[in-house]
Amino acid sequence: MSSQVPIPRSAPLHLPTFSSNGRAIDLEGNAPPERAAGIEDIPPNGGYGWWCVAACFVLNACAWGINSAFGVFLAFYLANDTFPGATHFGFAFIGGLSISQALLISPLVNITTRLWGTRITLLIGVFFLSLGLLGASFATTFYQLLLAQGIAFGYGMGFLYVGSLSVIPQWFGRSRSLAMGIAASGAGFGGLAYNLSTQALIEAVGLAWTFRILAASAFAANTLSALVIRDRNKHVKPRQTAFDLRLFTRPEILLIVGWGCMSELGYIVLYYSLPNYAASVGLSPSQGSVAGALFSLGLAIGRPVIGFCSDRVGRITMAMLMTAFCGLLCLFVWTFAISYAVVLLFAIMAGTVAGTFWSTIAPVGVEVVGLKELPPALSMTWILLVLPCTFAQPIAVKLISGTGNATPWLRPQLFVGFMFLGAALCTLGLRSWKVVSNIRKREQEITLDDTGADGGPRMELWANRSLVRRLIGHLQAALSMERV
Repeated sequence: MSSQVPIPRSAPLHLPTFSSNGRAIDLEGNAPPERAAGIEDIPPNGGYGWWCVAACFVLNACAWGINSAFGVFLAFYLANDTFPGATHFGFAFIGGLSISQALLISPLVNITTRLWGTRITLLIGVFFLSLGLLGASFATTFYQLLLAQGIAFGYGMGFLYVGSLSVIPQWFGRSRSLAMGIAASGAGFGGLAYNLSTQALIEAVGLAWTFRILAASAFAANTLSALVIRDRNKHVKPRQTAFDLRLFTRPEILLIVGWGCMSELGYIVLYYSLPNYAASVGLSPSQGSVAGALFSLGLAIGRPVIGFCSDRVGRITMAMLMTAFCGLLCLFVWTFAISYAVVLLFAIMAGTVAGTFWSTIAPVGVEVVGLKELPPALSMTWILLVLPCTFAQPIAVKLISGTGNATPWLRPQLFVGFMFLGAALCTLGLRSWKVVSNIRKREQEITLDDTGADGGPRMELWANRSLVRRLIGHLQAALSMERV
């Protein structure tokens, strides 16, 4: 009589799906079991991540998009003396504060994300952003407007932007820059819609009800998006720390900060000044709002394209080229833009490349510090961007007032152009660092000669080079064709 061997109960069946790069993932976007205890998480390169991209697109549209309409509000404030006693210089601080406060709040955003998670953090942002718009509708003095449209709105934008920025890189690997570009283009499409609708609403229902309508629409859209977003923090295990000063002992981090500071000094002047510049060359407020809308359309078109090309050309390389191109546009096109057609041409061309920093900072940051170190690195970067973002527009106002009547905008135009070119030089240095870093990693892998004898590498190691040869090597690395 044959004995029956008991068959052990099988473990629950795990049915994997496959990402576009061929790696197995489950339906929730988790790593396969054999990678669960691995050192480095492998992003699923899609899946539910595309829903997160769509949600971040809406968040950017209803935060940065509304903020981009400040140029329309500024033109209205100046033309109608809405807040008696307020000056152009004072109004300029509101636009800068909304961005600088969004960056200043970033350490607190990292803390709330660590304590309560991404979703609660985003809902806090929804509250502050809607409160700022609603409060601005009841403002009767300049300082009330400053607190509402500048500070409260900026806090809301910071919780939404910083809180969602690290989510998409967790879901994507090979297509990371494309996904980030699509999400960032929401700011452009939102700016296009809100620039045109804000001007129309002000003319139709007045300033106060315009703010209230914007508050209601932003509250509904941002709340829904915050509920859709899902992070992968339990798999990536990022360091959600507010500060890590050790990062700033690394020259590559300082180059990122230099790129960001100079980019923002130029970007914010462009971002807020086009409607006012259009009025200075004799165009109507509606034509100025069209210029601002086309700048936003350029942002919407350019960011996904830059992201797509970054995944193929190299993320640091693409950031360098587009930042330099924006500087050249400001120097050789904006300075000659005195007709409506040329103003519109410049607006859409500059829009495609002016926001390069915002659409590439997360992918470039991952290239430099990795996913785990990205939150503290970005948090410290945002803190150092507070001063440039606060004073960029006031600097432009002072440059205008200090210029003769013949060409009042020449100095701001030159200032913006050279800021972008300086930012491009920082990314050139960052590119050199990345290429050299890759060379040193390859050298560490070379320990034997072709015969297998312990003869050491046959090439000259980077660490053994003299200072002069290292400098020459950095220059060669910056100009090399390596994809970084």
